[in-house]
Amino acid sequence: MASNPETLEWTTGLYDCWQDPSHCCFTWFCPCITFGQIAEIVDGGTISKTAACCIYTHGMSWLNGAIYRSKLRRLFSLPEEPYSDSFIHCCCCVCSLTQEFRELVNRGIHPSLGWEGNVEKWKREGVEPPIVPTMYR
Repeated sequence: MASNPETLEWTTGLYDCWQDPSHCCFTWFCPCITFGQIAEIVDGGTISKTAACCIYTHGMSWLNGAIYRSKLRRLFSLPEEPYSDSFIHCCCCVCSLTQEFRELVNRGIHPSLGWEGNVEKWKREGVEPPIVPTMYR
């Protein structure tokens, strides 16, 4: 398969969970919270982390995880690798969620602050937001 010249690379690997051991352990026990934090950022604050957490907990978590992983990849033009989004979330949700969390952090977004917290941080620092959410992703 030819690579897309506009596709960027992940800043962290899928199996680099232990780059942040405390967050990896947290996600192992509370994946819904990590998912909620990621979803709020990826959706630009249109869904709260609490609502996203509930959706993840009461729905098909692997499917919701795959949907938001795809959204995150589109935001940053990241490749779908090493496997499909649905396969990764179905078989290794902790690895996937921690990679997505680290990706946001490595790009200057702190999911634990929530969308509004990040917007305030960017304003204080006088920097442009690294992402601009759109309604149709």
